Amino acid sequence: MEFEGLVRRIRAEFEEMPGLQLTLRQAARLWGMDPASCRAVVDALVGASFLRWTSMGTIARVD
Repeated sequence: MEFEGLVRRIRAEFEEMPGLQLTLRQAARLWGMDPASCRAVVDALVGASFLRWTSMGTIARVD
């Protein structure tokens, strides 16, 4: 899947489950991605102020 498609897919997952919090490892496993690709998508969504890193080291939706 192309990068923008992955970004849309992961954004949709967090929109469907607002309380979702995952480590990067959990996210990569959940979406069947290698860690580097998953990190790139997460970084894009953090940069867009849609996701944030929590103090526990998980990714979560910005409220």
